[in-house]
Amino acid sequence: MNYHRSAVGWLACLIGFGPLASLQAAVSIVTGPTAIVDGEARAAGDITVFNEKLAFALAVQSAVPYGVPRGAIVDVAAVVNGKIGRDHVVFADFVPNNWSAWPNTYQHVDVLEHGPERVVIAATRDWGKVTIATTYTLRTNADQIDIQTTMTNNGDMPLTDLLSGLTLWPKGGFLFSVPGLAQMEHGRADGALSDRVVAYDADWSLALHAPYFNAVSSGSKDMLQLHTLKAGEARTFGGTLQVGARGDLGPVVAAEIERKHLAAAVVSGSVMQGDGRRVAEPVVVVEKDGMPFAWVLGSNGRYSIKLPEGRYSLYATAKSFSQSQAVAMNLVAGAQQSHDFRDLQGPGRIRIAVVDALKHRAIDARITITAGQKPLVEFLGRKTFFTELDPKGIATLNLAPGSYVFSVVSGGGFLTPGRELKLLVRPGKTLVRNIGLTPRFNPAAQGWYSADLHHHADQAEAVTPPPDLARSQLAAGLDLLFVSDHDSTVNHSALQRIANRRGMPFLASMEISPSWGHFNAYPLRHGLKLAIDPSVASIDAVLAEARRQGAIVVQSNHPFIPYGYFASLEAGVAPGGFNPRFDLLEINATAPEDDEKVLRQLASFWNAGHHYYLTAGTDTHDVWKDESGRVRSFAYVDGRLTPQSFAQAMKAGHSYVSFGPLIFPSVVFGDEIKVKAGEPFALNFELKSLAGIKHATLVSGGGIVRSESFADSPQETRIDYSLQTDRATWYALRVEDQAGKKAYTNPIWVDVVSLVPRSGELR
Repeated sequence: MNYHRSAVGWLACLIGFGPLASLQAAVSIVTGPTAIVDGEARAAGDITVFNEKLAFALAVQSAVPYGVPRGAIVDVAAVVNGKIGRDHVVFADFVPNNWSAWPNTYQHVDVLEHGPERVVIAATRDWGKVTIATTYTLRTNADQIDIQTTMTNNGDMPLTDLLSGLTLWPKGGFLFSVPGLAQMEHGRADGALSDRVVAYDADWSLALHAPYFNAVSSGSKDMLQLHTLKAGEARTFGGTLQVGARGDLGPVVAAEIERKHLAAAVVSGSVMQGDGRRVAEPVVVVEKDGMPFAWVLGSNGRYSIKLPEGRYSLYATAKSFSQSQAVAMNLVAGAQQSHDFRDLQGPGRIRIAVVDALKHRAIDARITITAGQKPLVEFLGRKTFFTELDPKGIATLNLAPGSYVFSVVSGGGFLTPGRELKLLVRPGKTLVRNIGLTPRFNPAAQGWYSADLHHHADQAEAVTPPPDLARSQLAAGLDLLFVSDHDSTVNHSALQRIANRRGMPFLASMEISPSWGHFNAYPLRHGLKLAIDPSVASIDAVLAEARRQGAIVVQSNHPFIPYGYFASLEAGVAPGGFNPRFDLLEINATAPEDDEKVLRQLASFWNAGHHYYLTAGTDTHDVWKDESGRVRSFAYVDGRLTPQSFAQAMKAGHSYVSFGPLIFPSVVFGDEIKVKAGEPFALNFELKSLAGIKHATLVSGGGIVRSESFADSPQETRIDYSLQTDRATWYALRVEDQAGKKAYTNPIWVDVVSLVPRSGELR
């Protein structure tokens, strides 16, 4: 790193020695641990750049999350009244091919210019035979970081079908995806209404403007271009990262107008309740072509927003307020148009008590709005709620007035039929309702316990505080609390306390997260921290660290996604290659297209006699958007349920994974039975599903053994198989219910024995 000028005086000013506004405008840099609150750039060689409006930090020596190479932005904050605020980004970087920055052998960070009018920093790294050179530029009084990345193919072969571009992975808050692509997780950006994505909460915003993009991934957190990079070719990607101190998209749209030189108009007006009172903090939402485009935050009952010329629909709302009638507007370039919203209604309240209808005791539940007002701007109100930890079974909801339909579910759809609740919320009123749910199935009574074995709390990009993780997992009817934050154990103590209060086990885990594969290790001893750097660790080091922390089980998470361990093995980029000392392969709810790949890989292992087994997890980061336990592992524990006994059951394959159906075998999965060659033996299974059983298929090393269909869709049924074999083999069951939800079991091992004849006898 080349660095020639210190800015300690400026930094001291920012952190308490006087307001920046009183000094001459400037942009400056400082090396060392960042002054950004909760920042991750903590090493002596890290760099923080700041001006009057924002600060960002580069991890020059600190590790970057997910094994991303050093040199990435790991901290971004607004500067308000001369004070640096809180970090709101996990990382912002350039990815060469839909995430993977591996293999990577070097990275250099150089300060090219160091103020006072601007600072320019260059970060250079390799990716195979490609050089990736990024410059970060911050100018005085700017609210945006200019980012330019050039990829140069130094190899002699073209690289085809690359997905390259800038990323924005926020820390907490919410994400407003590219307008027009709200429902798209991955794909081409043909329907986009803009070229920006915004992370936000009520008191901050980060907008990534990416003019080059033609595709998205990770729900728009990755703004990518699908392209080919010919041998010797260089391609440049330019974007900006805009920082705001409020969750207001008005400045974001204004920057877009300026950058694109768009003709524009201004809309302004007042927002009032029906009785004429001003709404103190109104929000006016803008739609284009029937889809959300932007919003502006007002104050003291007034709003104003600049928009590109064109046709829009606008409506006003506020936190827990109703939405006004929408108004269509045709904005003409240069016009100053006015519209007042006068029909908002203030909040109402619902108090719901959920009980077991048979035992008349409180139960945990998940409550979701299925019809009624669902705020687009997410800090205005939730769409999903959970009953409290204490008092159990109670949920108090502050809502906008209007008619609602709620889905009330306990047990995640596995154990207890849910119910629909229709209510009318009135402004200023509190409505109290009791709802009884009737449990149907109780696997724990037969020794089968469930856990969601891939679940995040509020570290890295996850947004779920530990108490809310617990409420969500309890509502799902899971028997153990579980967390696996990226490279962090910080939430273990809080979840252990909650588990103790509820009298249930807590299975402490961590997702060790190199760039080439993620691994959950559990149970971990409390109080230990990660002692390796995932960005440079090999598979040997990852597994050794997991065992050092006490792990009985190590599972390979989403093994076939682009940065999964088995995908990296296939690509030849997993450091250390194949290490057999892991235990489980995951069925991951976020990658259903890979389920068959996982099952085929395991069948290959089983055919070779290797005892690797299935596991399952939702990979939930946000319990208000994702559903804890919608896929889960059921493990058979003979005796007391503890984190250790559950982990041992998973390691032994005494388990199955399910999105809905329940399976109770006569021989526990993972066990071995001995049979005589050619003589019949029995395997029996009880099947249960709230949706009704549709299919059951018995598979073995040679493929499908038998398939059953159930025209009457029984919620409970039994299958009896009479089998015979003349060689060692295995059998596993696949079940599907009428809702299309599936369950996959681990194998029952079968060994063939022959009788040894006594002397003088014939066999």
